[in-house]
Amino acid sequence: MKRSRWLFTLVSSICAGVMLQQASAQEKVIRPGEVWLDDRGRPIEAHGGGILKVKDTYFWFGEDRTPSNDPDKRYVSCYSSTDLVHWKFRNQVLKLSNPENLNNWILERPKVFYNDQTKKFVMYAHLDAFGYKLARVAVAVSDTIDGDYKYVKSFRPLDQESRDIGQFIDDDGAAYLIFESRPTHGFFIAKLSSDYLSVEKQVSFIRAPLEGGAIVHYKGLYYVLGSHLTGWKPNPNVYATSKSLAGPWSEFKDVAPPEVNTYNSQSSMLVKVTGKKDTTVIYIGDRWKPSALTDSRYIWMPLEIGSGNMRLPEPKPWTLDVKSGVAAVLP
Repeated sequence: MKRSRWLFTLVSSICAGVMLQQASAQEKVIRPGEVWLDDRGRPIEAHGGGILKVKDTYFWFGEDRTPSNDPDKRYVSCYSSTDLVHWKFRNQVLKLSNPENLNNWILERPKVFYNDQTKKFVMYAHLDAFGYKLARVAVAVSDTIDGDYKYVKSFRPLDQESRDIGQFIDDDGAAYLIFESRPTHGFFIAKLSSDYLSVEKQVSFIRAPLEGGAIVHYKGLYYVLGSHLTGWKPNPNVYATSKSLAGPWSEFKDVAPPEVNTYNSQSSMLVKVTGKKDTTVIYIGDRWKPSALTDSRYIWMPLEIGSGNMRLPEPKPWTLDVKSGVAAVLP
C-alpha cells in the first residue's frame, strides 16, 4: 500500500513537472527589465545588439559580457528564435583578440547584415580604444549566420568619426549604417557598398548630437530614434520623422515623459514585425549597469506609433504573436 502511494506521488510529481515545463515553454510573455534566459537556462548575453531576420527565424547578436570570458578578447554572441520570446544560444560568433594593438580596446554594438550578392554575413561593430579617440567601425564576415566571424578591417565611414552605430534594412532590402560623429554634432545615415564591406554614400546627416541611432519605416514615414550624449547614464530619448531617409527631418520630440529617462534605458534598435493582422514596432533598448555590465537588462516594448507620433509606454509584461503581428500589454 505504501509502495503504491509512493509510486502515485512520484508519477504525480513527474507529471506536474512536465506540465510546468510545457507551460513555461508555451508562455509567450516578454518581461522587460527581468533576467532573460536562453534555452540553456543562462542569462542572454546580447547587449547593445541587433536583430536580423532570415526567413522565419530571428537572430539576435550582441556584446557577450560573461565574466568568465578571456579578458584579452572581445566576444559577440548569437541567439535564434521563431517567436522573439524564446531564444536558443547558437554560438559565440566572435572571439576577437586585439586586432590592431590598441590600448584598453573595446568592441561595442554589433550588427549583422546578409549580403545576397556575396552570400556572406557581414558584422559591423564600434571599435575604439582608451579615450574613445579611435572612433572606427570594425568589419567581420562569416559564410553562415551563426558561424565564426573573421575580422576583416576597421575604418572611419565617410572619413568621419564613428562611435555608437545602428543598422537599418529598408523594406526594399537596402542596407544602411547609422553612426554618431562627435565633431559634426550629429549622426549619419550611410548606404552600404554592394559587398557591404564599406559604405557607398551618405544618405542623410541629422544635425542633432545623439547616439544609439535606430530607424523604422512605418506606413510611409521614417522614424529615427536616438539618445542624448550622457555616457552610461540614461536620458530622455527623442525621435523625428521624414517621408524620405534623405530628409528633411522633423523637429525631435520625446518618446516618453522626460522625467523617466526612457524608463532607465537607451535605444539600440527598432524592429518591425509584420503579421497577417497587424504590424508591431518594438523598441529594443539596454538598461546599462556600468558596475556590472553582464547584468545589464533588456527593455523591449511595443511602441504606440502612427501619423508621425511615437510613444514608448511604461515597460510591463506583454505578449507577441509574430504570425499575426499582434502585441498585447498585460494588465
